[in-house]
Amino acid sequence: MTELSAYDYPLPKHLIAQHPLPNRADARLMVVQRRTGEIEHYHVRDLPELLREGDVLVLNDTRVIPARLVGYRTETRGRWEGLFLESDTTGIWRVLAHTRGKPQPGEAIRLINAQGAEDILLRLVARVPTASGEWLAIPDSDEEVLTLLDRVGRVPLPPYIRDGEMVETDRQQYQTVFAKVPGAVAAPTAGLHFTKKLLDGMRGRGISIEYVTLHVGLGTFQPIKQEHIEHHRMHREWGRVTPGTADRLREAQSQGRRVIAVGTTVVRLLETAAAEGELRPFVGETDLFIKPPYRFRAISAMMTNFHLPKTTLLVLVRTFGGDELIRRAYEVAVQEEYRFYSYGDAMLIL
Repeated sequence: MTELSAYDYPLPKHLIAQHPLPNRADARLMVVQRRTGEIEHYHVRDLPELLREGDVLVLNDTRVIPARLVGYRTETRGRWEGLFLESDTTGIWRVLAHTRGKPQPGEAIRLINAQGAEDILLRLVARVPTASGEWLAIPDSDEEVLTLLDRVGRVPLPPYIRDGEMVETDRQQYQTVFAKVPGAVAAPTAGLHFTKKLLDGMRGRGISIEYVTLHVGLGTFQPIKQEHIEHHRMHREWGRVTPGTADRLREAQSQGRRVIAVGTTVVRLLETAAAEGELRPFVGETDLFIKPPYRFRAISAMMTNFHLPKTTLLVLVRTFGGDELIRRAYEVAVQEEYRFYSYGDAMLIL
C-alpha cells in the first residue's frame, strides 16, 4: 500500500498565489516531457507554439456559482456560514453549514447579501443524516435559485486564498472565460489561464477546442485523511461528455492526434467516459480516483496547476506524469518560485 506521506512536499507560504495576474495568459508554464524527463519554462501565452496542428484541447465549461452564504441565526444572533450545494425541484436547498452551537430544525437564518445588507430568511428543515454539517433548508423567496444566489451569495474561494474572503473582482477572475453551465462550487483552475485571444490563436494554428462539463465539488481540494491512499473514499461530481464530443475525440485518437486535457477535472471525466476501453458519451456522477497503477485510456497530455500536498489531485498528476519526474518538477517549481494553487501558474505534461 502507498503511504500518504509520499505525497507531501514543503512549500513556502509566499508562493501560494493570492490574486491572479492582470493578464491570465501571462502565467508561467512549466513544460514537462515524460519521454525525455526534460523540464522547460515558458508562459501560457506560448501554447499556440508549443502545441501541434491537429492537437485537441479539452476544456471544462462548468460555471462557478456564488455558493458561499453568510448570515446569522435569528434566535441567537450568532454568526452562520454556509455553502449552497444543490436544490431540488421542490425548492429545498442542501447546504453545508458552519456555526457555533447546535441549530435545531425550524430555526431561521437571516442571510446577509454581498452588499452587506440583510436579505432573505433561510429556514433549516432537517439535518442530512449521512453527511456531517449538511442541512436541508428552504428560502423564503420564489426567485429562481441562480438569480437569488447572484444577490446573496459570494464566490466560494478556497481557504488558502485570503482565508476564503472574496473581493468583488473574484466574481470575474475566479471564472473561466468560457464558463457556460452553472453548477460548480470551485473553479476548474487550469482553465483560468485562457483568454479568448489565446483560444482564437490556437484555433488559427489548427488546434481544435472541445468542451465537456464537470461540476467541481466541495471535495476536490480536500486532503486525503487516511494513512494509506487506497483507503480514501472519493467524492462524487456530476459530469457530461456529449455524443458529438465523444465522436470527435475518438476520431482524433484513431488518427494519432493528441487529446490534451486542461485540468484534473477533465482528466477524471474523460477517463470515466473511457472506462470500458473506448471513449463514449457520458452523463452522470463520477467518483473515479486515479492512482497508481492506473492505465490512461482517454488522454495523451494534460495541463494542470500546482496542487496541494496529500490531495487526490496531486496523486492523479504524479500517476500520469511519472512519480519521480513530477516530484522533481515540483522541486524545480519551488526553486524557481512558481506561483502555486488556484490563482497560480501551470504545468503542461506531454
